[in-house]
Amino acid sequence: MATQSLQERCINSIRFLAIDAVEKAKSGHPGLPMGAAPMAFVLWDQFMKFNPKNPQWFNRDRFILSAGHGSMLQYALLYLMGYDSVSIEDIKQFRQWGSKTPGHPENFETAGVEVTTGPLGQGIANGVGFALAEAHLAATFNKPDAKLVDHYTYVILGDGCNMEGVAAEACSIAGHWGLGKLIALYDDNHISIDGSTDVAFTEDVSKRFEAYGWHVLHVKDGNTDLAAIAKAIEEAKAVTDKPTMIKVTTTIGYGSPKKANTAGVHGAALGAEEVDATRKNLGWDYPPFEIPQDVLDHTHKAIERGTQLEAEWNNVLAQYKAKYPQEAAEFERLLSGELPANWADVLPRYTAEDKALPTRKHSETCLNKLAPVLSELIGGSADLTHSNLTELKISGDFQKGAYQNRNVHFGVREHAMGAICNGIALHGSGLIPYGATFLIFTDYMRAAIRLSALANVGAIWVMTHDSIGQGEDGPTHQPVETLASLRAIPNLTVIRPADGNECSGAYHVAITNAKQHKPTLLAFTRQNVPNLAGSSIENTLKGAYTLVDCAGTPDLILIGTGSEVSLCVEAASKLASEGKNVRVVSMPSWELFEAQDSAYKESVLPKAVTKRLAVEAGVSFGWQKYVGMEGDTVSIDRFGASAPGGICMEKFGFSVDNVLAKAKALLS
Repeated sequence: MATQSLQERCINSIRFLAIDAVEKAKSGHPGLPMGAAPMAFVLWDQFMKFNPKNPQWFNRDRFILSAGHGSMLQYALLYLMGYDSVSIEDIKQFRQWGSKTPGHPENFETAGVEVTTGPLGQGIANGVGFALAEAHLAATFNKPDAKLVDHYTYVILGDGCNMEGVAAEACSIAGHWGLGKLIALYDDNHISIDGSTDVAFTEDVSKRFEAYGWHVLHVKDGNTDLAAIAKAIEEAKAVTDKPTMIKVTTTIGYGSPKKANTAGVHGAALGAEEVDATRKNLGWDYPPFEIPQDVLDHTHKAIERGTQLEAEWNNVLAQYKAKYPQEAAEFERLLSGELPANWADVLPRYTAEDKALPTRKHSETCLNKLAPVLSELIGGSADLTHSNLTELKISGDFQKGAYQNRNVHFGVREHAMGAICNGIALHGSGLIPYGATFLIFTDYMRAAIRLSALANVGAIWVMTHDSIGQGEDGPTHQPVETLASLRAIPNLTVIRPADGNECSGAYHVAITNAKQHKPTLLAFTRQNVPNLAGSSIENTLKGAYTLVDCAGTPDLILIGTGSEVSLCVEAASKLASEGKNVRVVSMPSWELFEAQDSAYKESVLPKAVTKRLAVEAGVSFGWQKYVGMEGDTVSIDRFGASAPGGICMEKFGFSVDNVLAKAKALLS
């Protein structure tokens, strides 16, 4: 004990908070915090800018624990550094109901946690989004005499993150962009759940990152050589034109006599006997959850440092406001999360006489009407810009040396695109990211879309080629089950607009949601659709509305989405000419409709009308909720086919004649 330096005691405090919390919970991952404690302590103690008393201070450095299973590492740091969000009682409640210390870090639960991590590789990819946001804002707002935006993104990732494809995608594009303020510390401990990584992971990670265009360093002794860790971080910060990966070789479960360097310490409590042995081995003569006062006195210095750093930055901001009032006003608007007054007035409105166009074309119009009034709108496509129609004409391309631009080319990297967009939104600077691909390829970015919903991320997912109407590319590119699976994700608003007005309404929802930290997924057609009499932005906001009504109680309600709504309108007209009372309901969004009050929902879909037919070029799954036991669907419960889109639609029954036939069968 007497020979331990204060730094070593601080590091052991991190280790034993993790050990004791996992032991009390009888669940968790103590090995990573035990091995990574030295690098984490050096980073937080000597390098990171943050204010524990204001976790949302804008110019803080961001820290992401990509290896989220080691969450106790982050909770221990937050507690020791003086964050109010994590008390010693919270540490004791690790992984328990309602605690601020869940099993994996969650940004919506614990102040000081920047992103929700756990699925491996997501965190480092989020970090690329953070670094992109910093670079973009710095290029947009900084002046030669005023560095308003100037912070780093630090990530600790593990072997598992480096095995995941999403990390490879994201790190590849980060190298291309030259994001010099992204610094990743790789906890190179050679152990995963299955044991030694030699069973499945023997590549030279350093050479891979060098090939990506990263600056690569290696700390050979990450267990005890604190000076080498500090030197590596200094060197990383000195390289401004490349991201840096510091491989830090550590021992998982460092200090445990029997379990260190084994899979047994990765994801399970040490056990009482081994906890005692580890205490003796590391000279830690304190009971569970007790931290020496000299350690707390030292780590709590972060509060004074952070308060001073924020005060200095506030002075920079004040000087900036005096010299550059227009730019300062826009910067402060972004940080406030407020939208400009009357921003939605730019969204176009259409009449039934306006030209029929694909809804992806209406989407392009919306993006380019919004871009001049919403400087926060930034994004692009996964190598499908001219198919998705997502280019902002007002801007150039975001590239190395041109970070002020807003068109982001993600390359064929759907999963990384999703995670990077999540990072941009979670950066906390008010940016609204959008990511685009074909609807079918949401399967390639499902984890990122799910996490956007889970972690309250204000991202917009722009998906085109939304059905078998996509045509000749065939069933690999024709989504049939995709909408149903996306609607199953809680907290994700899915909108499939039918025409130009509904597209404008969809973007109204998406932008509003983004500022409320909610994701929205928009599904657009490749093929032309007519503009419909009775559609409007305002109606779209309700999720479903009566587009065509009849006199008296309807005999039948036709419910359509997207390109199939026009089929319902034509079928209803023919049925009306035969004396039938038919209502047409356009239902662009189930989620928006469910958010309406019961009186409104009854007014659109009265319970007394049991004859209902839903028409959507997707699977029937889920529609029973709206058509009931006596209703039916025009749907496709099989994969599509390669043929022109119009032929596919006709062959699979998406025609006025087939809608009529199904409707008459219900009425009879």
